[in-house]
Amino acid sequence: MSKNDFEEFQKQLQKMFGNVKAGGPFGFQPQAEPESSSEEVEEEPEEDIFEKIRTFNLKPKEIRDELDKFVIKQDEAKKVLSVAVCDHYNHVRRTIDGTDVLGDDYAKQNILVLGPTGVGKTYLLKCIAKIIGVPFVKADATKFSETGYVGRDVEDMVRDLVKTADGNVDLAEFGIVYIDEIDKLSNSGGSGGGKDVNGRGVQINLLKLMEEAEVSLKSQMDMMGQMEFLMDMNKSSKKKKQTINTRHILFIVSGAFSNLSELIQRRVSGSKIGFMADNSSSEDDYEYLRLVETPDLVNYGFEPEFIGRLPVRVACESLKSEDLKQILINSEGSILKQYVEDFSGYGIKFDIDESAMDRISQKAHSEQTGARGLMTVLERTFRSFKFELPSTQIDKFMVNAGTVDNPQECLAELLDANLDLQKETLKAEVDKFVERFSEEYGFTLKFNSNAIKALVAISIEKDKTIRAICEDKFKDFPYGLKLISENTNCRTFTVNKAVIDDPDKELSKWVVERFQKEDGSSNASKDSK
Repeated sequence: MSKNDFEEFQKQLQKMFGNVKAGGPFGFQPQAEPESSSEEVEEEPEEDIFEKIRTFNLKPKEIRDELDKFVIKQDEAKKVLSVAVCDHYNHVRRTIDGTDVLGDDYAKQNILVLGPTGVGKTYLLKCIAKIIGVPFVKADATKFSETGYVGRDVEDMVRDLVKTADGNVDLAEFGIVYIDEIDKLSNSGGSGGGKDVNGRGVQINLLKLMEEAEVSLKSQMDMMGQMEFLMDMNKSSKKKKQTINTRHILFIVSGAFSNLSELIQRRVSGSKIGFMADNSSSEDDYEYLRLVETPDLVNYGFEPEFIGRLPVRVACESLKSEDLKQILINSEGSILKQYVEDFSGYGIKFDIDESAMDRISQKAHSEQTGARGLMTVLERTFRSFKFELPSTQIDKFMVNAGTVDNPQECLAELLDANLDLQKETLKAEVDKFVERFSEEYGFTLKFNSNAIKALVAISIEKDKTIRAICEDKFKDFPYGLKLISENTNCRTFTVNKAVIDDPDKELSKWVVERFQKEDGSSNASKDSK
């Protein structure tokens, strides 16, 4: 057991048994409890955990407007999700207030979101998570296995809701679970291949949760949790809930569903001759996905019972070049803002013109990864700028279409135009090295103008920092200067161009000259006697 595991074990023991220490015949020793006070402690009034839910008053259009600030397009998906969130809130309110007349007849509107990668499916749900007042968890379907021995058990998502609710089971029972990459659970991946038994098993386990199930708060694989569970059972105080009911938990799942549009196209083309039969471009996948029906998803490899638990379905549109440009310009979550912040951390600003926006969007669209392509293009454009400019005194530069097309060439021109400024920066780095050398070894190095010019030239030619060059050239100087100082008490040394050209040779000459002077001084003293 590692030190961290041992400390965590002690914390769990203290949580379950009170003040304990590891050791003793059974691995821990209960410590003496403080004498109880005869005065009763007045209990603080319990906080209303449903306060935010009761005061939530946003309408579907208001949620849609909030999502518009962050996500471009996807109007239908925003509409569906906004209505679902509001319906979920209203149902939760009626349930906690005891005014729900539907009772067991209430049918959850679990949602399936389809669409290619990078169109904003996950981002939509992240934005909604900022708005809602119930616990929210996100998971990837690929992380789960049927048994839980390899990967995670699907019930772990529900337990995560309790953690998100700070352990409050009552609040967690009205939470929202979002599962991404659900298409990876299809039995055949939509390609007619062999059955994926594990995927089918996970589907079956999930459909139980999406309907109604009692989930133990302690996983069978969680030994520490099981120990805590057994101790809670033996406590005389008010019993805690040991399970969480999924009846009122809203499930939202999403996936790219590659090739599903082809299945739908064959169905549509077979029933309506000529209807979109010849149009198979990726731009029009949305036109097919929005026509998805239960048999399409079953043919893709999903269990009918599983699909039946997802009655609400919506497709996300592919993003065109113009959409990606709008994301760069108008989205509050634009990746461009991240790059602005990255450079500002070094005191550098950049201006970006319309031509650069157009070119970035065009290149990102060709990546075929949706909005994620924007980061790919921006990183490729700014990578060398981020590397070079923080070590210069350049505090502003311009980005245009040429910069996006030829970033290395534009950077070289920028550095060349500011070469004099760069030389001043490098000279300042020499002073910083002198200061560090003096603080660490107690010797002062005085570089003359020729030595500084030589260092600057080497730095530019070899593309190395002054610090790296000096640390390499003067690595043996602390020992050599110590020998000289012990014999002459000299602690200040002048560095010229010869020292920069061949530091080892010059250091050896210094040592020899200093010892010769010391010997000569001693001999002269003897002769005078």
